[in-house]
Amino acid sequence: MNEANPAALASTVVWGAFALAFVFGAVANRTNFCTMGAVSDVLNMGDWNRMRMWMLAMAIAILGTAGLQLAGAIDVAKTIYTTRNFTWLSHIVGGFLFGVGMTLGSGCGSKTLVRIGGGNLKSIVVFLMLAISAYMTIKGLFGVFRVAAIDPVAVALPAAQDLPSLLAKGLGGGRNTMLAVVAGVLGAGLIVFVFMSREFRSFDNLLGGIVVGLVVVAGWYLSGHLGYLAEDPTTLEEKFFATNSGRMESMSFVAPFAYSLELLMLWSDKSRVVTFGIASVLGMVGGSFAYALATRSFRLESFRDADDLIRHLAGGALMGFGGVLALGCTIGQGLTGISTLAIGSFLVFGSIIAGAVLTMKVQYARM
Repeated sequence: MNEANPAALASTVVWGAFALAFVFGAVANRTNFCTMGAVSDVLNMGDWNRMRMWMLAMAIAILGTAGLQLAGAIDVAKTIYTTRNFTWLSHIVGGFLFGVGMTLGSGCGSKTLVRIGGGNLKSIVVFLMLAISAYMTIKGLFGVFRVAAIDPVAVALPAAQDLPSLLAKGLGGGRNTMLAVVAGVLGAGLIVFVFMSREFRSFDNLLGGIVVGLVVVAGWYLSGHLGYLAEDPTTLEEKFFATNSGRMESMSFVAPFAYSLELLMLWSDKSRVVTFGIASVLGMVGGSFAYALATRSFRLESFRDADDLIRHLAGGALMGFGGVLALGCTIGQGLTGISTLAIGSFLVFGSIIAGAVLTMKVQYARM
């Protein structure tokens, strides 16, 4: 049990999240770490370097998160990703719409923040649309539809939806054993595939994959271990400090957009505080901005025409709605969620890629 002062724990989580995201933002700007860009490279040029960078980050996130679990530092059962309620329709529809949206909006949530830090005015519009749409899907008009029509379509699983728990339930044996096997096989397999390409082994590619993967792992440790009390002296119940979900969190960039906008609009409401997610949003922009200034690459960029504006408005709206349905984005599900080995996260990530690929093909056909 962590004996630190609760207020100090919250501060540690917030400032730690800001620092991690700051590093993430700077590195993502330098290395052009981007899911949409990776998919586009593969489709347009057959270039797998950025996709391999993503896979390296995924491998490190899986192995690092499994290591923390096996060491007893965190418990992924206390995340939003591993519940027994498998909302498969939300994952498919939400992921697909997010993939469409990120293609129209020139990048996912994390890329939007990186582009804002680099001076892209279009991404500010995407940020606002994504935040408004996400908030409407969490608590507003879209949320009514979500709760009534999409979320109820679910399957109750016999165990938590992470692969080790399901395999332990179905085959018998210890969950930790299954965790070590599944994480080891997936992580090692991804690493072997990544390093099969000599062309990939550049400093920037390695930097992007390694740092982003480690940031996800560090986020889990920060909120799930350093920011955790087994017994909060106020409620006498366990508590994860400074998280919007009330559970342990790592990097994700959909709902935190909504909560960031909410905090700005309700700043005088003292019940609203900076959380892990909000701090990570600020840190991503700050890190990217610092790198852009340091390298003199900061450039203001705006819309070419009305059609460009409409595409970005639609992209932001689809990412906000789809990301909340899917419980995350390319980072929130594609790295953070997959690091827990939740089957829903794999389904969401596949749906995001499918949405992006289809949208790109339609755009290329029109061109």
